[in-house]
Amino acid sequence: MLTVLALLWPCGGPAAAREPVIPHSELPGLGSRDPRRPVDGGAMPWAALGRVQTELGGRCTGTLIGPRTVLTAAHCLVAPRSGQLVRPSSVHFLLGYRQGAWRARARAVALTIGPGFDARTRSPRGADWALLTLDAPISPAEGSLPLMTGFPPNGTPLMLGGYQQDRPELLMADDDCRVLGVLRHGRHLLLAHDCAGTRGSSGAPLLARTPDGGWAVAGAAVAAARRDARGLAVPATTLRQEQERHGN
Repeated sequence: MLTVLALLWPCGGPAAAREPVIPHSELPGLGSRDPRRPVDGGAMPWAALGRVQTELGGRCTGTLIGPRTVLTAAHCLVAPRSGQLVRPSSVHFLLGYRQGAWRARARAVALTIGPGFDARTRSPRGADWALLTLDAPISPAEGSLPLMTGFPPNGTPLMLGGYQQDRPELLMADDDCRVLGVLRHGRHLLLAHDCAGTRGSSGAPLLARTPDGGWAVAGAAVAAARRDARGLAVPATTLRQEQERHGN
């Protein structure tokens, strides 16, 4: 039986310049050893990632899964004071963000949230996903990542990268982690992994190799352990039906 992880990643706070420096050992989802490293956001699969930020100061990670469709975590889109979802027009996606610059920028015009997600409680975790529909295509089809079909077997190699609280201006990734298994949480299934990732990597993709040597999204990160490099993700199988229903 897998241990239920105890902490949801918040989106982050105000501008990075005002964020305190926090030792990685005090951040959830990292543990005593920090395997993360900066990665090249101009090369696939990292070129499909960007920063999701709201006009209220929230920040998370998102993945292009279509020219106008970004996958992220639903709790990233909750206004901290009202406990309500923000307006779509207040959500921006910065593709390839790095130290104040980006390759492309777009604004959301619609938000599709996991059925049953409660913005006030930011739960259940299995519904903690969101698809952003952008106001214009910002990438060709080959610049986006597909969603994996089925559940990856235990031990499948993974990578997890995102814009994290301690290094918010860079894309940091753990490129040597694994699938731990599938966990049932209520009526939902979640993918457990041992990838290192902390606050700000909410919504970040768990990346797995495809049979043709490419990359696919195995899940979207939504929760982390308090003191270990372990986490939970909404599996891609949960997301495929919604993506196909919207033709994205």
